[in-house]
Amino acid sequence: MKRSIIAVLPIALFTACTTPDQPTSDRMTYPETRKDSLVGDTLHGTFVADPYRWLENDTSAETADWVKRQNALTNSVLEKIPFRSGLAKRYEKLIDHPTVSAPIKVGEHYFQYRNTGLQNQSVIYVRTGLDGKESVFIDPNAVDPNGTTSLHLMGASIDRRYICVSVQKAGSDWQDITVYDLTTMKQMSDVLKWAKFSGVAWYKDGFFYSRYPEPKKGTELSAASQWQKVYYHKLGDAQEKDVLVYENTTNPNLYIGMDVTEGEEFAGLTISTGTDGYEQYFLDLRKSGMPNPSTKWTALQTGFDHKTSLLDMDPKTGQLLVMTDVNAPNYRLVSVDPNSPSQADWKDIIPHRDNLLEHVSIGGGSLFAHYLKDVTTRIYRYNMDGSGELEIALPGLGSASGFGARRGEPQSFYSFSSFADPNSIYSFDYATGKSELFFRPELSFDPGQFVTEQVFFPSKDGTKIPMFITHKKGIERNGKNPTLLYAYGGFNISLTPYFSTEAILMMEQGGVYCVANLRGGGEYGEEWHKAGMKEKKQNVFDDFIGAAEYLMAMKWTDRDHLAIEGGSNGGLLIGAVMTQRPELFKVCFPEVGVLDMLRFQKFTAGFGWTPEYGDADSSRTDFEYLMKYSPLHNAKPAKYPATMVMTADHDDRVVPAHSFKFISALQAAQQGDAPVLIRVETNAGHGAGKPTSMVIQEVADKYAFFFHTVGVVPAFSAEQ
Repeated sequence: MKRSIIAVLPIALFTACTTPDQPTSDRMTYPETRKDSLVGDTLHGTFVADPYRWLENDTSAETADWVKRQNALTNSVLEKIPFRSGLAKRYEKLIDHPTVSAPIKVGEHYFQYRNTGLQNQSVIYVRTGLDGKESVFIDPNAVDPNGTTSLHLMGASIDRRYICVSVQKAGSDWQDITVYDLTTMKQMSDVLKWAKFSGVAWYKDGFFYSRYPEPKKGTELSAASQWQKVYYHKLGDAQEKDVLVYENTTNPNLYIGMDVTEGEEFAGLTISTGTDGYEQYFLDLRKSGMPNPSTKWTALQTGFDHKTSLLDMDPKTGQLLVMTDVNAPNYRLVSVDPNSPSQADWKDIIPHRDNLLEHVSIGGGSLFAHYLKDVTTRIYRYNMDGSGELEIALPGLGSASGFGARRGEPQSFYSFSSFADPNSIYSFDYATGKSELFFRPELSFDPGQFVTEQVFFPSKDGTKIPMFITHKKGIERNGKNPTLLYAYGGFNISLTPYFSTEAILMMEQGGVYCVANLRGGGEYGEEWHKAGMKEKKQNVFDDFIGAAEYLMAMKWTDRDHLAIEGGSNGGLLIGAVMTQRPELFKVCFPEVGVLDMLRFQKFTAGFGWTPEYGDADSSRTDFEYLMKYSPLHNAKPAKYPATMVMTADHDDRVVPAHSFKFISALQAAQQGDAPVLIRVETNAGHGAGKPTSMVIQEVADKYAFFFHTVGVVPAFSAEQ
């Protein structure tokens, strides 16, 4: 399918001073933050104060001044750490090696993202044939010398002549969709604005895409994104001429996108209330031609309780290939007759199993089923009817993706990585079934000095939770190892093994890097996911607390050497557990977190998270459980761990107001001596597309804060 929707964390150095609300002379003095005690909302008969709501105005001079003062305090603390610059230099050396993506074949051309090591953005290269001479297709670093603009290839036309490129600036989710002519390798005049969470689906002499109305000036990064619609753009036309294809006129809070099968036989229409569950429809384009707002689509699945996706059409049988969790919490692949699409007539191709079916790739006249078994990838090859199962031998236990290609291609590519194995690219020959190493990065260190083990620990209710623990070989379990515990726990997202030079930076100094696979994620299918959603979200926090307690019980670390980290939904996780169990952790990093659980749905894409979290406005039940764990509303007076909240001024996924308000409440509530600070990056967003130079400094600041707080002085050799 050509996708058109992307469904979518003793401190001698720190001077003891005071908080504004606590005039004690032995605590840190934080920047003054205006507090409006009478501001708030009455929800289901309960008044909830929101004294820092003025910080939601991200374009006001007062907010800008507050950010400037907070950043000045944070930097004044970090600049006193003597090894901060040494960490930056060491991390720069660790990441200074070439990286490439798997080749993307478009007709006779092969495209690859390539970074020499320290380039702010990866350059897109092109060659004719795998052995052809490589040349630059687009260099984002030349487009924007500041390195804050990222470009990504989107879908190519069926005749392989045109390709779309998404342009995103300063980390924003807003996309400009541009078009390139591959006969000249030059950009065309087509530029489409105000797309977000959109792909492109080519059809005839143009493509379908999803966009929003132009927002009011000054609200581009904060206002709720509503009334997404699907348009058709004909090549060469101005955007004003684009034709409306589909819209919902009654509910502004829907994500809408279209796909087209590879041969342009069928269109798929996906309608979602958010990040969980969606409706799926299809249309036979051979019979209907171009769809329009009055077109009648055929339903594959209605309602938002399940996830059903049209992958493609089998060109030999004309049957639709559909992946679904209907009667299959671990998913299955079914064949659907487009003339008889009732669910009662669906036929299993790859039936439901005990392990999670993450995805199905199609290529070489075969199906490639991507399974997760205890959080590591297994790949099985099948004939198009589901017969002839054959397991593909992977380089080891880790994470693999790829294997798909357009119809008729003789080979494909896939990537593989693990905690100790850098991301490598392999070619796969469909005829022989053999894999060959295509690219493996040359590193300035030996990843073989590190080892990973997987453990299963009991959560509060007895559920066994998996966790990966990676460290240098021969490390002693003395209860004093500096340890970083990372997790996410939400949105059906699985944290499979991945290679991280950031983790290497810590483990070189004797650190232990841990990734816990909490409920709410997708590691064990929909039942695992739903066990950490909505009113069951506390399970996620209990799982994480259980991970911390396990690491201490097994003498990996103790409370004085344990740091915790999570971003986005994982930032919520860190905010929740540190307000519930502040005595358990030494250092906390809530990054770009969802921290105000009563108002998240009012900003940008926040309404799309209500299927995961609930909605305090519309449901008293939701309000009551959200209020119990919302980090902002549970930052009560206590001795909190050393904390560095991290966000960015252009984050229009999780607006920075979450972090601004939370740190204000935390600074006012801090009863201990540990610093609670915020680091606000400028000209950056939620994380994707962040320039390398910015990442280097961010990582150095984070680990300088961590190491100093737990009493570790990194040892750097002269060449580092």
